[in-house]
Amino acid sequence: MKLYKTTNGAYVEHDGSYYNVAENSWDALIVQDDLHSYLQSIVANGEAAAEFSSAQILAPIGNQEVWAAGVTYYRSRSARMEESKSAGGGDFYDRVYSAERPELFFKASAGRVAGPGSHVRIRSDAKWSVPEPELTLLINHRGRIVGYTVGNDMSSRDIEGENPLYLPQAKVYDRSCALGPCVLISPEPLPASTPIRLEIVRRDVTEFSAAITLTELKRAPATLVEYLFRDNSFPFGAFLMTGTGIVPPDSFTLAPGDRIRIAIDPIGTLENDVIQGN
Repeated sequence: MKLYKTTNGAYVEHDGSYYNVAENSWDALIVQDDLHSYLQSIVANGEAAAEFSSAQILAPIGNQEVWAAGVTYYRSRSARMEESKSAGGGDFYDRVYSAERPELFFKASAGRVAGPGSHVRIRSDAKWSVPEPELTLLINHRGRIVGYTVGNDMSSRDIEGENPLYLPQAKVYDRSCALGPCVLISPEPLPASTPIRLEIVRRDVTEFSAAITLTELKRAPATLVEYLFRDNSFPFGAFLMTGTGIVPPDSFTLAPGDRIRIAIDPIGTLENDVIQGN
């Protein structure tokens, strides 16, 4: 089942039909003890909505924080080692890749998150910016993974590469994160064969495209969640981006007007246009 947040409230989609969710608080919905069963009961006992417009879809977030994991794919490890080599931090990322403890960092509050069809930003003081397509976990307040969505962890690679301590500035700024178009609510983990696809379109021409599968994700999502919830509480739940295995070549940087498409089966496609920060 897919859960959507819209301007007209929440909807659950099942077999091509959409059902309105009576719970009027997104936060109260997310902290349901058994969200999957709750939504199943709505589908079983409710009446399909007459209309559902994709233009009304919002980012599927309320008061949840967004966190992110880094260096969970070998390709990300290599790229971050290369970008930070001149700053003396090249081997930091190799150590993280091999260590028991993952890299976790705060990514966004709800106000910094873009929804499907809205704009993501590149920093005005960055010269090298990329999207990072990531499977993103929805975790309830008890630390249980209840769903999956598509995430875009926008990154300023030149700022982070200048000094690893600049990571928060490279990662956290207005519209530096996008989530959507929905949350796939499932009690089962996604198969390792699940593909993640990235396409960047510039002036109607595909400038870059690539794909990867979850088989290349080094750290188990449950392990990432366990570390996130150590000595940390999330009364409204949280989102956790699980890292990227797709990194455009060093010669590529995003430009205003670019369109980013990230697709993860069976969740859907997250599409955003790029604007310049100010």
